[in-house]
Amino acid sequence: MKFVALVAIIPEEREEEGVTLAKEAGAGAVTIIRGRNLGLKEKKIFFGLTLEENVSLLLFLLPRRLSMRVLKTLVTAMDMQNEENSSVAFTVPLGHLAGLNIEELHKFEHEIENLL
Repeated sequence: MKFVALVAIIPEEREEEGVTLAKEAGAGAVTIIRGRNLGLKEKKIFFGLTLEENVSLLLFLLPRRLSMRVLKTLVTAMDMQNEENSSVAFTVPLGHLAGLNIEELHKFEHEIENLL
């Protein structure tokens, strides 16, 4: 079974929504990393305080066949194609993967069987 890493960078306040959507589409465990978005536009300043956008990076390890369904769900439901939206999602193929929980692997096998 070939795997990919699906990465979604979304506003921190939509983190739970993103995790729920991905799990409903078949994703399993997720690793969440918090950060700040330092875009090309100048930051807003309010009473001398710089307002920065806090983001969450959601990292999923998924079978290749399942990854596109999860990606499409996130892109559509979170309106990532909108220019005003600062979210982004992408996949990266994985050559080798170690340490994946056997229970998680069986869940993926079941999900893929349902897709076929």
